[in-house]
Amino acid sequence: MPYGMMGMGYYMDPTWILVIIGAVLSMIASARVSSTFNKYSKVRSMSGMTGAEAARRLLNSQGIYDVQVRSVGGRLTDHYDPRTKTVNLSDSVYGSTSVAAVGVAAHECGHVMQDQNGYIPLKLRAAIVPAANIGSQMAFPIIILGVIIGGLGSPLVNVGLILFSLAVLFQLVTLPVEFNASRRAVALLGQTGILGDQELGYTRKVLGAAALTYVAALAATVLQLLRLMILFGGRRNDE
Repeated sequence: MPYGMMGMGYYMDPTWILVIIGAVLSMIASARVSSTFNKYSKVRSMSGMTGAEAARRLLNSQGIYDVQVRSVGGRLTDHYDPRTKTVNLSDSVYGSTSVAAVGVAAHECGHVMQDQNGYIPLKLRAAIVPAANIGSQMAFPIIILGVIIGGLGSPLVNVGLILFSLAVLFQLVTLPVEFNASRRAVALLGQTGILGDQELGYTRKVLGAAALTYVAALAATVLQLLRLMILFGGRRNDE
C-alpha cells in the first residue's frame, strides 16, 4: 500500500484513494467504449458506406471540400486536425462499413463543422492546449521543488497547483466540444440518410460510450488536483 514519510517514521497516505478512484473510473469508461464499439462494429450499415466514404459525403453536404479524409494507424485513434485540415480515421473506421465506424467518422466531421462555424469552446480548447501541456508536465516538479526549498508554505507550491489546474480546465472545456460534435454527427447522418432511425440509435450508443471517457478523464484529473490540494494546499511551515 502507498506510504509516505513524516518526520523519521512512515504513514499511510489516505489520499491515494482519490488516485485509485480516478484510475478505476477511467478503466471502466475505456472498457465501456471498447465493448460498445466492438458490438456495433459487427452491424453493417444499410447504406454500405465505409467510414471514409461517409465522412467525405458529410463534408461535401456542408460545402466543405478543402478538408481531406485520411487513414491513420492504430485503433480508435480517430481525430480531426485543424492545422492540416484533415479528418484522420483509424484502421477500424476508415474502411469499415459498420454502424460504429460511420458514427465515429461522422463525429470527427462534427469537429470540422465546429471549426468552420467558429465554435467558441473549440477555439478555447485550442488556445488552452499549450498551457495545459506545460502545466501538467511542470506541476509536480515545481511542487516538489517548492517543498524542498521553502516547505509546504512555499509560493512555488501554489504555482504548481495553479499549473495543474490548467489540465482540469482543459478537460472541462473538452466536454462541450465532444458532446456537441456527437450531436452534430447524429443530426448530419439523419439529414443525409446515411443511417436509418434504428442505426442512429446504435450510433448514439457508440458516441455516448465514447463521451464517458472524457467525463472519466475530467473526474480523474479533478481527483488528482484535490489530492494535491489536500497534501500541499493551504498549509504553512511551522518554522
